Amino acid sequence: MRRVLAFTACCALAAVGIGCGGDGERADVAGEPNATFDVEVVEARFPSEQRLSQPADLVIRVRNAGEETMPNVAVSITGFYRRSEQPGLADPNRPVYVVKRQPRDSETAYVQTWAMGPLRAGDAREFAWEVVPVEAGTHELAYTVAAGLHGKAKARTTGGGRPGGTFTVEVAKAPAQATVDPDTGEVVRK
Repeated sequence: MRRVLAFTACCALAAVGIGCGGDGERADVAGEPNATFDVEVVEARFPSEQRLSQPADLVIRVRNAGEETMPNVAVSITGFYRRSEQPGLADPNRPVYVVKRQPRDSETAYVQTWAMGPLRAGDAREFAWEVVPVEAGTHELAYTVAAGLHGKAKARTTGGGRPGGTFTVEVAKAPAQATVDPDTGEVVRK
């Protein structure tokens, strides 16, 4: 029983980065180089006028503008949620958008961050979401591009700035109108 408890305690400590022996550095961070990588956002689009419940495509295309392979190209987005000030809520985050489809094979353990792995020099990756607005009004979404998930590998524009940008969106109160074509069964949006 003592061996099981000691093994369990060692595993728990290792999971938070305090090893039972070893140098204590997390394995996932140890593999990320301490370097800066040049990137270019070659496309960033999101409709500036939207309607409640009508899907919209958000696309960010990133190119490695440097000479070295980037370890893990990632994009973080803020603005899919807003924080409610109402007291007593179990979760104060309220959706502004519902993510219907996210970039394929890009999920991470980080909130609102998607990663697509290594990106060779000169190559590009497209991050694409299909989102549905669920709150009317004017909203701002911001995105940033990273070269890794752990802060050692940094991304910068060729001008030396932080790669990213914002979208300002007006979501109309009236939901999109749709009917079903009786001949084809297709949904027709107006």
